[in-house]
Amino acid sequence: MRLLLVEDDTLLGDGIRSGLEQEGYAVDWVESAESAELAMETGQYDLMILDLGLPGMPGLTLLKRLREGENDLPVLILTARDAVQDRIEGLDSGADDYLSKPFDLEELAARIRALLRRRSGRANPVIRHGNLTLDPAAHEVTLDDRPVDISPREFAILQMLLENRGKVMSRSRLEEGLYSWNAEVESNTVEVHIHHLRRKLGAELIRTIRGVGYIIDKPR
Repeated sequence: MRLLLVEDDTLLGDGIRSGLEQEGYAVDWVESAESAELAMETGQYDLMILDLGLPGMPGLTLLKRLREGENDLPVLILTARDAVQDRIEGLDSGADDYLSKPFDLEELAARIRALLRRRSGRANPVIRHGNLTLDPAAHEVTLDDRPVDISPREFAILQMLLENRGKVMSRSRLEEGLYSWNAEVESNTVEVHIHHLRRKLGAELIRTIRGVGYIIDKPR
């Protein structure tokens, strides 16, 4: 999953990015609303973490422009403005959640998981697919109730495919979910991870749609 972090506090932004990358997310970090708009023109994101007190264009203006453009990207406001009226204005402007500073990184990660779960239409925090389960909070995968040892990037690809069952995910879209701007992308990395997942979870789980991408079919 790829996140866009919009935060002008250098120390805080670096800490959030590092913490969320340890949670398995690819995080692109910008320090202004204008840079965020440029990032969204060239990249595809699963969620935005937005500070309100930004230099130049305020975060709330960015949020309103996003919604006026009918962009339904989940937005979690992260700000020191904790007055009730500030929270009401943020939520009424189109934010999906609101977290006040200071905050606990584990709570931020839990709120992100909840928003991503809601966007995919799931109520259950654990993804089940036949005899396979994936727990995003615990970063655990089980097959026939037995734990499966998979790498963080294998986990990320599996989660993206399970979240989008019945939809073909292109190689480029999977790469976007794995790597932030500062990461080096190897030419065949998705294919290698898919190969490992098939070996560990069964060759029939992930289908290749030649020339298009990969898919996990919906259960019948």
